[in-house]
Amino acid sequence: MNPADKEKYLKLALIAFGSIFFFIYPLGMVWPSGWVWHGGEGAYYLQMICGVYAVLGAHLIAAAKNPSENRSLISFTIWSSVVHAAIMGVQAVTDGHELGHLIGDVPALLLVAGVLWYLSPSQATATQTA
Repeated sequence: MNPADKEKYLKLALIAFGSIFFFIYPLGMVWPSGWVWHGGEGAYYLQMICGVYAVLGAHLIAAAKNPSENRSLISFTIWSSVVHAAIMGVQAVTDGHELGHLIGDVPALLLVAGVLWYLSPSQATATQTA
């Protein structure tokens, strides 16, 4: 894929994922076994994580205007998604009550990380286009 197409798709992905991050709370209400931890106990936790992801989502949408200027935010989103998914994956496997997350938020975060990683400009590409 050429750099211009990658940037176009990266902008779309940043807007799409940023927008989806605003809908974590409704996803948790519709499919709690795939999105809400601890059987729905601890509404404070869900509100906190939704707040963090809403802020990240807003920044990803803003980053879509100029992705090469926001490589550190995109990198943070990639790596934090991988780490978050890995921790949740281990917890889901070791706690039988949380297995639904292996087909819910764990693969969703890995999808975010994989798509953003694939579409992200390399340091060399970003330097050439600057």
